[in-house]
Amino acid sequence: MKKLLTVMAFSVGLFANAQTGNLFKPVKEIALRTPSVPIVVSDPHFSIWSPYDKLMEGSTEHWTTAKKPLVGALRVDGKVYRFLGKDQVALIPIAPMTNVERWEAAYTNSQPANGWQEFQFDDSSWKKGKAAFGSRDMPRVRTEWKGDNTDIYIRRTFEINDLDLTENIFLIYSHDDVFELYLNGEKLVATDLVWKNNVNLKLSDEAKKKLRNGKNVIAAHCHNTTGGSYVDFGLYREKKNAVTFENEAVQKSVDVLATSSYYTFTCGPVELDVVFTAPQLIDDLDLLSTPINYISYRVRPLDKKEHDVQFYIETTPVLAVNETTQPTIARTLSKNGISYVEAGTINQPICDRKGDLICADWGYVYLGSVNGAGKSISLGDYSGMKEAFVKNGTLASSKTKWVTRREENTPAMAYVHNFGTVTKDGKDGFLMIGYDDIYSIEYMYEKRMGYWKHDGKVTIFDAFEKLRDNYQSIMERCRALDELIYSDAEKAGGKKYAEICSASYRQVISAHKLFTDKEGNLMWFSKENNSNGCINTVDLTYPSAPLFLVYNPDLEKAMMTSIFEYSASGRWNKPFAAHDLGTYPIANGQVYGGDMPIEESGNMVILTAAISKIEGNADYAKKYWDILTTWTNYLVEYGQDPENQLCTDDFAGHWAHNANLSVKAIMGVAGYSEMARMLGLNDVADKYALIAQEMAMKWEKMANEGDHYRLAFDRKNTWSQKYNMVWDKLWNLNLFPNNVIEKELNYYLTKQNLYGLPLDSRKEYTKSDWIMWTAAMSSDKETFQKFSDPVYKYINETVSRVPISDWHHTDSGKWVGFRARSVIGGYWMQVLMNKLSGSK
Repeated sequence: MKKLLTVMAFSVGLFANAQTGNLFKPVKEIALRTPSVPIVVSDPHFSIWSPYDKLMEGSTEHWTTAKKPLVGALRVDGKVYRFLGKDQVALIPIAPMTNVERWEAAYTNSQPANGWQEFQFDDSSWKKGKAAFGSRDMPRVRTEWKGDNTDIYIRRTFEINDLDLTENIFLIYSHDDVFELYLNGEKLVATDLVWKNNVNLKLSDEAKKKLRNGKNVIAAHCHNTTGGSYVDFGLYREKKNAVTFENEAVQKSVDVLATSSYYTFTCGPVELDVVFTAPQLIDDLDLLSTPINYISYRVRPLDKKEHDVQFYIETTPVLAVNETTQPTIARTLSKNGISYVEAGTINQPICDRKGDLICADWGYVYLGSVNGAGKSISLGDYSGMKEAFVKNGTLASSKTKWVTRREENTPAMAYVHNFGTVTKDGKDGFLMIGYDDIYSIEYMYEKRMGYWKHDGKVTIFDAFEKLRDNYQSIMERCRALDELIYSDAEKAGGKKYAEICSASYRQVISAHKLFTDKEGNLMWFSKENNSNGCINTVDLTYPSAPLFLVYNPDLEKAMMTSIFEYSASGRWNKPFAAHDLGTYPIANGQVYGGDMPIEESGNMVILTAAISKIEGNADYAKKYWDILTTWTNYLVEYGQDPENQLCTDDFAGHWAHNANLSVKAIMGVAGYSEMARMLGLNDVADKYALIAQEMAMKWEKMANEGDHYRLAFDRKNTWSQKYNMVWDKLWNLNLFPNNVIEKELNYYLTKQNLYGLPLDSRKEYTKSDWIMWTAAMSSDKETFQKFSDPVYKYINETVSRVPISDWHHTDSGKWVGFRARSVIGGYWMQVLMNKLSGSK
């Protein structure tokens, strides 16, 4: 930690002497194409991404794919260039979705006769039901349809009496998961295994010809593979004469670094730089937890001439809702030199909504403008705001308050910086976007505020003022961290590895929430984004650990302390560690349906040992020694040859006699021995060191398959990544005999596919965090890169445009599931290896 602070302080000193303009140039040029770029991120709920190569290609969205619109434009000499997001099209319903009308349709869950999708098909024998159709955990479901490997077929009729084929007509649909849709028999949509909300499809001229005055039919089929299920769809016409930012800027570059995403555009004769910065400094807990991001911008003429320039950013109260039907209230206000537009739900159900694919619907979003010449902020009509900017480079007159009870009445929250005449030297500025969730987490039946609020002593307005007053120094510190993250990874694994880590940092940090319990203990809770929504899951804490062990072990402790305290309280009285503490944001105790005894106990003991190794003492372990002893003895008794139980790779199935799970138990026992020695308990240390050694020797014989080691002790001709063995190398214990690690790595190299090493012999899919753990066992950088380079190729080429998925197909590069998860903190295992080995 001292090293990090020293390096960053030195770097900030260098940057302080640089021109402000350097803030718009990334510290490193990045070649990696991030599948979804972090734009404004802070925590699992306040999280906005752009899943496109070009920033203006489509709407920004939450990691769940819920639209969270940001629109940006530059007006140059009266011509407007859109550089961010896409205009919300003003639509008039023809056959609206359930946010407007609970429409009725014929449906069946059985395979219908051929021609079921055709206009003239007789569906009179089908059941009648109201939309939406799906599982009860999904929005606005009126007709329940659930179950794995089930289907629903839907036929919806509607009337058109004034058909005009010159109009733009849009189909909007939501589905979970495999989906197909037909308009009067014409197939318009066909997906594979994916789930999407509010996909907006403009009908081609050929598709519009299928429409007719009078009766029309939309037919849809959805197959639910597993988990939640959902169908909703509607048809709309575009409102005529609505003003939009149709003309696009030309994107020249994008570079994604640890704290910032850098974009450069050409807007006619002017160049525009835009930097989106989340000041998530891992050594500064106040900044790490403050839910405010910067948007910095600079304009410069390309032709050395003077130009009249205005900069525009817009969002809406949709940033503060989970469902677009939720009524909102927005207002304008000004405090201490900053003007704001604030918006939130009227209901404010604080911490009431829990689950996986959700966005917060409590708290307030803020668009903040530092008062100054040419800067203004406004709340007003969505189309009118754009019209004023297009015509005059200004904002429409602002309302002091705006209540929205229907989605089509959503206002614009907009910011303009009128630069006036821009000369060859250029001009720049910044604005801020923030989110005050009031209370963040319910922990042990008590609502807790985010760390940055210091139990209510700091307001969101205090936080905005702090970021305003320290803009230059904070940005310089962010650049220093960008440099540190990149250079540490480059030294450990090369340029491509450095780019992977740079693109991953904000994803890892933003999957957490920082707060303190009522005793003042630091709590750093993850959310299982897209993998069940649990809070502070131990088998997320474990793979994400390398990032925090390298740069701030206090955050690693902050994930673990609550699990120890849960056991110490007596509320969890089993002889092994809990899996989780609830469903985000409610952390009142484990909710997961099955225990993972060896998995979670091994995780907790190993990580405590890892912290002790990093800190050079076992003080943290000493506080919970009795609990660690209980868990270690469980590993001794049951870990050599595990029974059929859940483990972190349970999505791939759980087999008894899992060899990698056994490795985890062995490393847990060894880690306990290492901690005992640090505490001066030499007899205990010797005892458990011998046990670990004997278990490892027995393991080698039980798992041996000649040139590699089995996935399960009783399964011939199998193999798996033994990523848990990385601790044996990391701690230089050499527990496993006969060059197990070298033999395994050599074998893995024969099993690699285009996009990485499969997890095991059962499937071709993989977990990229585990690949990085496996790769870190390599004896040299060249071998490491043989494993890491295909992961780079996957991230760079995948067609799955989601925040980096840690679970992907190694043949196609498509994601299987899981996105925006914290586990890719595991990518830093090679950096951790370098740190502990003392590499310079």
